[in-house]
Amino acid sequence: MKFNSELKNGPCRALRLGRLEYGTAYSVQEDLVDKRIKGEIEDTLICLEHDPVFTIGRGGSRENILITEEERIRENIGLWETNRGGAVTYHGPGQLVVYPIFDLNCYGRDAHRFIRLLEEVTIRTLTEYEIGACRIQGLTGVWVDQKKVASIGIGVKKWVSFHGLSLNVAPDMKHFSYINPCGLGKGKMTSMKKLLGKDISIDEVMEKLIHHFCEVFNLTVNVRGTVSF
Repeated sequence: MKFNSELKNGPCRALRLGRLEYGTAYSVQEDLVDKRIKGEIEDTLICLEHDPVFTIGRGGSRENILITEEERIRENIGLWETNRGGAVTYHGPGQLVVYPIFDLNCYGRDAHRFIRLLEEVTIRTLTEYEIGACRIQGLTGVWVDQKKVASIGIGVKKWVSFHGLSLNVAPDMKHFSYINPCGLGKGKMTSMKKLLGKDISIDEVMEKLIHHFCEVFNLTVNVRGTVSF
C-alpha cells in the first residue's frame, strides 16, 4: 500500500493539550470539527492524556465492563458512551491519545484507508524503539506478539474525522483488566513500558508520532504548546 506519494502536501497544526478530562476533550473536538467543516482551520492533531475513563463505542456495551458500578466509582474511573467506532476501551495517564481532525475529502473519502494510515503512523513510531509492531488481518489497531499496544476508533462528520488513536506508552495496565477491551478478553493489551522493560517519556513518543504523521500524510506540521481550556 502506498502511504504518502499520492497525498497532497498541506499544513497541519498539532495541539499538545496535556491531561484533560474526557468530556472537556470531546467538547474541544466538536468545536474544531465544526470549524474544519467550515474551512476556518487547517487539519489539526490533538495530542493529550486523559483522566482515567472507560469509553464505549458504537460497537460496544456496558456488558464489557467487568467491574460493578460501585467498584468503578471507587477506582475513580469515568464512563462515557461515544460515537466513535469500536467497542469498550480504557484511557488514562501514561497513554498517548491523538485525535486527528482531518478533512477526509483530501484522502479519498475513504475511512477504512484512513484507519490504515493511522496504523502506519503508529507502527513507524514503535519501530523507533525497536518494537516490531504489526497489523492483524481483520482487526483494527496495532499489535505486538498478538497483544494490542494501540487502539483506533474514529468518527466522521461531513467527511471530517474525529476521535482517533490511543498508544499505550506507560498506563496503569491493571485498569484494562476491568474491561473486555475491544471484545478481546483479558490479557490482550500491552504497553511500550511492558515491552521495553523501562520508563519512556510520553512527550518524546508524542514528538516522534507527530513526525511520522508528517511522513505518512505528507504534511507540514506546526506544533503549538500546551493550550488551556
